[in-house]
Amino acid sequence: MVGASSLHPRLLSSFVGDRLVQSRQPLAQLFHYNPGRKHVSMQLSRTFSGLTNLLFNRRNNLDEVPDGKRKRLRPGKLSPRRLVPNHIKRPPYVKTRMAPGIASGPEVHDLKGIENMRASGRLAAQVLNYAGTLVKPGITTDEIDEAVHQMIIDNGAYPSPLGYGGFPKSVCTSVNECICHGIPDSRPLEDGDIINIDVTVYLNGYHGDTSATFFCGDVSEEARNLVKRFNHLARDLISQTTEIPEVQVTKESLDKAISICAPGVEFKKIGKTIHDHADKFGYGVVRQFVGHGVGRVFHADPVVLHFRNNDGGRMVLNQTFTIEPMLTIGSINPVMWDDDWTVVTEDGSLSAQFEHTILITEDGAEILTQCEA
Repeated sequence: MVGASSLHPRLLSSFVGDRLVQSRQPLAQLFHYNPGRKHVSMQLSRTFSGLTNLLFNRRNNLDEVPDGKRKRLRPGKLSPRRLVPNHIKRPPYVKTRMAPGIASGPEVHDLKGIENMRASGRLAAQVLNYAGTLVKPGITTDEIDEAVHQMIIDNGAYPSPLGYGGFPKSVCTSVNECICHGIPDSRPLEDGDIINIDVTVYLNGYHGDTSATFFCGDVSEEARNLVKRFNHLARDLISQTTEIPEVQVTKESLDKAISICAPGVEFKKIGKTIHDHADKFGYGVVRQFVGHGVGRVFHADPVVLHFRNNDGGRMVLNQTFTIEPMLTIGSINPVMWDDDWTVVTEDGSLSAQFEHTILITEDGAEILTQCEA
């Protein structure tokens, strides 16, 4: 397992639900660390309800077969960092090479800002849709990253993950038991895999953030149900969401959550909606990775919890944020690889995720990352 002395002086979380916090406290004060134990508990001056017990296990038992049919993930080789033309505007964190953390205050926009958010969200959705068409046995996640990177820069945008806190690639590719932050590498996708592709673009000074889980070849019924039922939850949350047969329970939970969003609604209702739906099918809800405000900055308030909680806060008109639940078939405990990014389920069980950036409108919520046919 990773000891406290080897951790970065920042707390990692998810692009698709990032919970990054910078702190000036010494690591010894931030972490309760007992050698030989799996848990590193975090102490923070700011309250993060339900987010204080992130597991930082080193990867182990890489060849163990969780279900008798597939092997656990293991890291492949990384290609060199891809270049971005000089004329493309970069987010401020690219120069510092530090993760800026969660910015205080919500992302609330004027009419021009809303149009910019629609543009970045539309591009993110188009890129994600294209990335999904590439998923097939034999393609490597690095090849997906290369294609995504090229499409983003061809459209005059910057791939937001690239250089964020040292992240080396332009997209996150999380396969099978990977909960989030999978780094694209030389591993080819195999028949029966599921893969979450998480795309964020920075266009004209605004981020658009979205993700979806795709099937690779002939997927097991167990995996299909996890993804399909995610879809049902999402579809119930917002009426204009198009049903995608491959993505039901996990995406269902997302759609259900979006459907209850409107000015004045408490954020905690999102977590209850998702958790209630997951419980119906016996799936676990990952707690350590959250949705977040998004717009001029990559990660801003509010923190959007995907499980039942009593946190305060209400949605306001013209606010933008992400909802990005992660459901698991088995353990909800996250384990981090030695790369300090890749997060997998403790028991090797499958995990699925879907994400949208939404805008709070007078009538409810508008999905900014909905891909139009």
